[in-house]
Parts: sequence; structure tokens; C-alpha cells
Amino acid sequence: MEYRLLGRSGLKVSTLTIGTMTFGGKGWAKAVGDLGVGDARRLVDLCLDAGVNLIDTADVYSQGVSEEIIGEITGGKRKNGVLIATKARFPMGDGPNDVGSSRHHLIRACEASLKRLKTDVIDLYQLHEWDGQTPLEETMEALDMLVRQGKVRYIGCSNFSGWHIMKALGVSAADHRQRFVSQQIHYTLEARDAEYELLPISIDQGLGVLVWSPLAGGLLSGKHRRNKTAEGSRQLAGWDEPPIRDEDRLWGIVDTLVDIGESRNVSAAQVALSWLIGRKAVTSVIIGGRTEAQFKDNLAAADLTLSDEERQRLDAVSAPPVLYPYWHQLRTAKDRLGEADLSLLGPYM
Repeated sequence: MEYRLLGRSGLKVSTLTIGTMTFGGKGWAKAVGDLGVGDARRLVDLCLDAGVNLIDTADVYSQGVSEEIIGEITGGKRKNGVLIATKARFPMGDGPNDVGSSRHHLIRACEASLKRLKTDVIDLYQLHEWDGQTPLEETMEALDMLVRQGKVRYIGCSNFSGWHIMKALGVSAADHRQRFVSQQIHYTLEARDAEYELLPISIDQGLGVLVWSPLAGGLLSGKHRRNKTAEGSRQLAGWDEPPIRDEDRLWGIVDTLVDIGESRNVSAAQVALSWLIGRKAVTSVIIGGRTEAQFKDNLAAADLTLSDEERQRLDAVSAPPVLYPYWHQLRTAKDRLGEADLSLLGPYM
């Protein structure tokens, strides 16, 4: 297992992270999975034995049950140096202040997560989503205070747009507050939108990148093909993330993944994960599932290295269109592009 620095921090995390949305099975999360403590423990131990050192969760996963299960598994002992990341922002009650990124909600949410996780400190505390109603000065001050109090070690964000991230980093710098070390984003061969702004920002600003749902909710696993959806899938359970805007393109990507996988005697899922692990700026890819077989297959991706030719095939079949202002920059600014710019435009030059 390879370990990479998380952004500009000195914290090293494994290239694969344990995702825990399948733990608990309460409310809307039941469509994803409903693993109890026993099953979850076996999967976590499997990953830790393979060298994974980061567990990612959120307070909203099964309304806190996912965090409680992790607390039962780790027991506050943090065996094998395991790191815990969690998130806050979504509703955790019916009250008007039980949601958002206000000082009131974040402090209460963090303290509640610490209790459920049975730990004194959260290694990475992430804003789960943008809150356009709370001043960023208030949000960043609250996160800074949690770090200074020793309840949180590092902070990050998830599902922010490019200008959201840059504004938050600007507020942190102006007020001399803790800055984000990472962002958690959706990024797959099927959905490469993050390459327009989010990955260049990570390169330019030194942010680590954690990737959620790297197999597009299982669509890139190879189990789903044209006119065929595998039994027991999230899609049949009514799960609709991510949105698919071009089905023909999706199945072209899946066909290529399956073809490369068959030629290497590995699964399409391993090929998709290996492509992500090798992408510039990506720190760690979050793997999840409901069975030991799924986790074992995903873990094997850490040891799979794709050839340049295989990467070029995957890049070609999944290439995103060059939107404005990027097509204009490609025509008129290519003599003055920097490293972050080239992460998107380089392949088109």
C-alpha cells in the first residue's frame, strides 16, 4: 500500500480509504447498505490488514449509526494507527439550527461525533457541503477553534465549487485561521467534471483530494452492461447518484474497462480504481461495499499499475469536452499556461 501526504499537511494517508456509508442502514442510507457491527468489523479489519489507514464517515450516514459502529470497532483504541475522517453540515435534527455550517451547529455536531466515535479527536473534519447562508468567516473560525481545542487535527471540505474553495482559503489566510488540507469530491472516468476547476485548484493550492463513489455507484464495476443491471445494485434500490447524462458514453467507458480488465485478468472495477489512483492530485480513493468480495477486489487495485497505452485508451473514451473559457485559453494562452492549467489542457495540446 502506498501512502501519500494529505495536501500541504505532514499527514500520510493510504491511497485507498475505507468508506462507511454502508454501515448502519438507517433512513435513506438503507438503499446503499445496512451492515451491522459484526460485518463492518470484518471489512474494516480486512482493509487495515491490507495497509489502509483512513476510515471515512459522516454524521448524516444512517443518522449517526455509521459513526457509532466505527466507535464500537475501534473502541477509541485507534489500532494500527488508524485515522478517522468524518463530516458535518446536513440535518441531524428537526430544529432550525440542526443543519448548516454555523458555529452553533458545527461545534455541537463535532462534539456529538466525538461521542459516537468514542474518541477524543477527529483526524480530518470536513464540511460535507456548501452553506451559502452562513458567513465563511464564522465557519472557518469555528473550525479553527475546534483545531485549537484539540478536538480536530485537520480540516477539509466536500462538494464545494471552485469559487467556494478559493473564498474559504482566502478567508483563512486573511484571518490567520486553519486552512483546508483537502477536499472530498466525486470524480470518476464517467464524471470528469472535477478536472475543470477542482483538480487545478488542488494542484495550485496544495489540497489533498479524496474521491467518493469512484465506481459511480457501481456503474463502473463491470457488473452493469448495456441493457443489463445487476441484481442487488443501488440502481435497482432507487439510488440515483451520480446522474448519467450520456448513457452511450457510459457504456463505451464500461466496455473499455471490461476489455482492459479481461486482458489483465482483473476486474473492471480494479482498472477504474487504478486509473483514479494514478491521476495527478488524487491522494486517496474511497472504497465501499457490502461484501468481503467487493472489498477484496477493490483493495487489489492498490497493486495494479496500468500501462501508458491503457491509460490513453481510458482517457480517450472518457475525455470531457473543453468548455469556455478553456477552449479559448487553449487557442490563445498556451504559451503562458502553468502546471494547474496543464492538468486540464495539457492532453489537448
